[in-house]
Amino acid sequence: MTPAPLLTAAEKSAPVTDWAARLGWVIGLLLFIALVYWLMREGWKWRGTLQGDLPELPSAPERTGPAKLSMSGRYHGSTTAGQWLDRIVAHGLGTRSRAELTLTDEGLDVVRPGARDFFVPAAQLRGARLDKGIAGKVLTEGGLLVLTWAHGDKLIDSGFRSDHAAEHTEWVDTLNDMINKTEGAR
Repeated sequence: MTPAPLLTAAEKSAPVTDWAARLGWVIGLLLFIALVYWLMREGWKWRGTLQGDLPELPSAPERTGPAKLSMSGRYHGSTTAGQWLDRIVAHGLGTRSRAELTLTDEGLDVVRPGARDFFVPAAQLRGARLDKGIAGKVLTEGGLLVLTWAHGDKLIDSGFRSDHAAEHTEWVDTLNDMINKTEGAR
């Protein structure tokens, strides 16, 4: 019978002696990862170039009147209306960020710290609904506030999620009432 200490001593692995091959593999893997990230970045820039016909985003007017609603939460991005995977990246609309939304009679002011702010005039608002996803972000049913608005000759869906999801229903009702009144006045 073999003593136990001899068995454990024999199970040790051999020391690594081929460091050059290991370093070569690690450097090759890091270069491959860098290439993938560079290609993703170039694709993002190319998408922005293809969407270059989108006009500049309007900024909020000096005076907007009293706020009907306000909300803090996250901006998850914008897509072509009805195509929840066709992300719009031109003019910073593809950048996710924190967001402060303020709805007034003049329109919707979207303030995004660290990203480009924009304003949607009331006449450009087309609809509001609760949805479960927008390009790159999928939530539970009704977990995302999606606003449809016109910009230039394009209809855009923008997705927001409030810090307090219970606010979404009030936003949908208020926005749709406001849109119906605006369309009735035209």
